[in-house]
Amino acid sequence: MTTIIEGRAWVFGDDVDTDQIISGKYLTILDYAEMARHAFEATRPEIVTQIRASDVIVAGTNFGGGSSREEAPAVLKHMGVACVLAESFARIFYRNCFNIGLPAMVVKDIAQKVEDGDTLRVDLTRGEVRVLGRDVVLEGEPIPDFMLEILSAGGAVEWFKSRGVHSWTRRQKR
Repeated sequence: MTTIIEGRAWVFGDDVDTDQIISGKYLTILDYAEMARHAFEATRPEIVTQIRASDVIVAGTNFGGGSSREEAPAVLKHMGVACVLAESFARIFYRNCFNIGLPAMVVKDIAQKVEDGDTLRVDLTRGEVRVLGRDVVLEGEPIPDFMLEILSAGGAVEWFKSRGVHSWTRRQKR
């Protein structure tokens, strides 16, 4: 996994909850490709047909609040979103991003400094976001090495599997 991401920004405001990302009425759909067709249906339905692989979601505060559903970050990843940058995240959404292998980084004031369509260069290791074509550099919170390892593995389950640790395996007491 590369720690440098370059993509087009899709900017959202504050308090975008998981039901806005993917409505609960679509959780019976088991295929993420089909589910993704309904992403942001109530707020930005055009995103589904216009988003490209490597695009970046940018948001204000409390991105991903509400339900703890893992489908919300999974749908974003399936759509091709390369990472999510926000001023703050709901704790469970942030964790779910890493669990499924989608980078998420906290960046102060990003929603005020980035516009829809801006091309961003994100350095996950340094926590730096550059708006290409404009003289804007934002400092975020670098992603720690152990979390980058989880992302490189494709998420928490794959990371544990690569270490021979499975949920069905228990340590033997000695």
